[in-house]
Amino acid sequence: MDMNLQKYRAFVKAVEYGSFTKAAEMLHYSQSGVSRMIQDLEKEWNVVLLERGKCGVKLTSEGMKLLPYAKSVCLEYEKLQMEVDELNGLQAGLIRIGTFSSVATHWLPNIIQEFQKTYPGIDYELLLGDYTEIEEWISEGRVDCGFLRLPACSDFETIFLEQDRLLAILPENHPLAQLEKVPMAALCAEPFMLLEKGAKADAAELFARCGLTPRVRFTTWDDYAIMSMVESGLGISILPELILKRVPYRIVAKELEVPAYRKIGIALRSKKTASLAVKRFLEYLQYR
Repeated sequence: MDMNLQKYRAFVKAVEYGSFTKAAEMLHYSQSGVSRMIQDLEKEWNVVLLERGKCGVKLTSEGMKLLPYAKSVCLEYEKLQMEVDELNGLQAGLIRIGTFSSVATHWLPNIIQEFQKTYPGIDYELLLGDYTEIEEWISEGRVDCGFLRLPACSDFETIFLEQDRLLAILPENHPLAQLEKVPMAALCAEPFMLLEKGAKADAAELFARCGLTPRVRFTTWDDYAIMSMVESGLGISILPELILKRVPYRIVAKELEVPAYRKIGIALRSKKTASLAVKRFLEYLQYR
């Protein structure tokens, strides 16, 4: 890769992660190497791009003006590399995927395992986030495709994959665990652990549809933190069934009296302009 492109990527990644160290890990450089490349850019352009501090780095006003152009150069290079990969018959390439924890844990290993049998030279970059972050990554071109709850942003092309049931999650000895199906109103009488994926919370929307307000005691985007809290008797919750496979916690999952689901799909900006590697990857989603 051209040395200037390496410098632009170092600049973009340092801003993205707010740290030279994390940028270096992603780019497989040393921390000092990333720092030196950005210093070289600042010297070449005669501007200060980043403010360095104990808590990491952040953009200066000059860096803010120049960042979109550096991003654009990096993105165009990636498009060029994708075209080269296509001409070489997918002997090499990179697929960047945005995903949330349950899909990363229970679907992606099988999908990638099958895909690698045919395309062993393809590499993967997985970004774990919530629904809102993943939509932003797709819009910005940070990832090639992303798993989301549907409906997603109307600008995306989406493929519906599965309807995932929502279940009440209770400690093993909880009185509601004796019921065949749990009423939504009964869940409002207990401290509630809310799983919130960015601006979208499946449980919160379900309570709103039922005209109910839960006693939210704890909010997080981490499914496993919710399960641990419930196991400890700190409250109850509602979680998607997919994350409850091979659960190491002593909890009980019960059907809701009002059946509820989330629709899981994969989204991308355009199938037409997607790289050949991404188009082939989409064909392997059946192996989840």
